Amino acid sequence: MKTMAIFALTRKLAAFLLLILGTQAAIAQTPPPVPAASDEPELVEFDTSKTRSIAVPALVAPAPADTPAGNSAALGRQIAEVISSDLRASGVFETQGPNGLRAITLPEVTSPQFDYWKSRPVEQLVQGFVRVGGDGNLTVGCYLYDVGFGNETTRLGFNVPPRDWRRAAHKCADAIYSRLTGELPFFDSRIAYIAETGPKNKRIKRLAIMDSDGANHRFITNGQSTALTPRFSPNYKSILYLSYVDGNPRIYVYDIDAGRQRLISQSTNPTFAPRWSPDGQTILYSMAVSGNTDVYKIPATGSGTPVKLTSSPGIDVGGSFSPDGRQIVFESDRSGSQQIYVMNADGSNQRRISFGSGRYATPEWSPRADLIAYTRIAGDFRVGTMRPDGSGERLLTDSWQDEAPTWAPNGRVIQFFRTAKGSGKTSIWQVDLTSSNERQLPTPVDGSDPAWGPVLP
Repeated sequence: MKTMAIFALTRKLAAFLLLILGTQAAIAQTPPPVPAASDEPELVEFDTSKTRSIAVPALVAPAPADTPAGNSAALGRQIAEVISSDLRASGVFETQGPNGLRAITLPEVTSPQFDYWKSRPVEQLVQGFVRVGGDGNLTVGCYLYDVGFGNETTRLGFNVPPRDWRRAAHKCADAIYSRLTGELPFFDSRIAYIAETGPKNKRIKRLAIMDSDGANHRFITNGQSTALTPRFSPNYKSILYLSYVDGNPRIYVYDIDAGRQRLISQSTNPTFAPRWSPDGQTILYSMAVSGNTDVYKIPATGSGTPVKLTSSPGIDVGGSFSPDGRQIVFESDRSGSQQIYVMNADGSNQRRISFGSGRYATPEWSPRADLIAYTRIAGDFRVGTMRPDGSGERLLTDSWQDEAPTWAPNGRVIQFFRTAKGSGKTSIWQVDLTSSNERQLPTPVDGSDPAWGPVLP
């Protein structure tokens, strides 16, 4: 699926949004009636470097009814709050509402009072409804309007169990974000990370997951053994991570639905940074043997003999596969200091791509294949990006210790963790590629080693 920089026709956009939102049992899409082609408005080209103002009043709840997730009238406001928060957090939009905006009526959902909204003033308007069906599920309607032109530009509908109301809100925000920026979505996704508690010199590290906005947080492991470097599988069903049990490193795959884990590899040798291949069939990791650390790969089943991909003297630590699975980016000190290298997936054609000042670590390939994110160490730790050939290097953060970048599924936003000077407290942050929109994600305890998963089906 290719990113669309400019949508030429509304009809193409509608097809694009239907494709990215899908029709899955977990969140079935049932769009409200689509206007006839002759009624479709001309599209406006947007500059994503400028913020756009959007009003998001509470969604209307005709015939309010109680659900296991709360009354549908309250859910209408909560859904609007999530939509507004998602869009504001992207850094591309300035949002109003739902607080401070008047309640709208059901007829207004499809016939907005454009003169009123022009007086606010706002450029875009999001309206909708939430209705409880006979089966107890929610139908959530989401409509986007261009206030200046007085036109409807997008309408989508979702049928979800009440427990998934936040997913409907994220999907609506994703559709609006994609419609107005031409970028792929990323709000309806999850993050795995390492939850840290305890004193600085004796941290307890547990595996945890949460939604992209920090909601629906839960701990996966109990902290009896240290967990490190999690990564979601490409199909979202599992999390790959490293655990130290009795001081020995083990690579596990945790089945999210079943709540069980299976052992992939264990060794008395130091082991680092397990990573999935894009097809989920292979696991990349690094291991130190007899004083030399190399990059290996092994089938994701855990069976078979590990294949060693590097053999140069020094420390080689695997970073990640390219999105097409043909190349691997990794770090190595074979030149005398930590630098970034790229090689073919079979280990051939190893070549250095970083040549700036300082050291480079934790490289990760963008899902769009156009950039590699990394940690640059030159006194402070800073997160940056470069092209796969090493050109176009840019630093995105400027703090004491920012490290371990992970990409949003659309390749426009990077998460990382920040360590506070002195206290050693860690927190999860994210920044967009302009470096102008940096924010901290809420976590119940300290957090490190974030891993952003793909958009949920």
